[in-house]
Amino acid sequence: MLNPTTGPIFTKVNDDGPAWTRDEFEAQLRAKGTAYHIHHPFNVKMNSGGCSKEQIRGWVANRFYYQINIPLKDAAVMSNCPDRETRRRWVLRILDHDGHGDQPGGIEAWARLGDAVGLSRDDLWSLKLVTPGVRFAVDAYVNFARRAPWQESVCSSLTEMFAPQIHKDRLATWPEHYTWIEPDGLHYFRSRVSLAQRDVEHGLEVTLAHFTTRLAQQRALDILQFKLDILWTMLDSIEKAFPQ
Repeated sequence: MLNPTTGPIFTKVNDDGPAWTRDEFEAQLRAKGTAYHIHHPFNVKMNSGGCSKEQIRGWVANRFYYQINIPLKDAAVMSNCPDRETRRRWVLRILDHDGHGDQPGGIEAWARLGDAVGLSRDDLWSLKLVTPGVRFAVDAYVNFARRAPWQESVCSSLTEMFAPQIHKDRLATWPEHYTWIEPDGLHYFRSRVSLAQRDVEHGLEVTLAHFTTRLAQQRALDILQFKLDILWTMLDSIEKAFPQ
């Protein structure tokens, strides 16, 4: 459950039970996919061609706020992590989004999606279309990463387990339903299919190794639910702000 000011609200459980095995624990984490925002009515509507241009643009503009905050979240994880090898791997996430060398990065790729749907760069970077609900949810996520132990922040990133399918769905349906969107603008979705899988492997490695008692494993499930609530709440806010 989401508490936007303090982070996850943890479930009270009996800690006398045996810990799940790694496979059982991973299965419990993956079972959380039923609460992923791929099932949100707005996302279902969007991928079935039911959204107007204004709704698509509103979604892109609001998700941009999430995109530009991802490197801040990842930097917070690194700032709390004393393990050099973990930081060496985690920093790739920041480079993926901010870009490096000749690679423009995910934020620029999302800005090009904005171009493709008819938003100006000022529409995006001014953040004037961002709803209070989206801002509140995203800020709560970044704040959690700043304050939580780094292993818990890593665990919260495991919504990436469910991300490849949502990107594949957009790639499969948008060209048919939204012919007015420039195809090159969909590059962000293509790039994240493989990158998300790489990130999941690392996130699972940390989570399965750190949360080793039943009580700790239940805490991990609550942390993952917190992140799922963040994503769901964002779509609730977007849906209300752009009803048609």
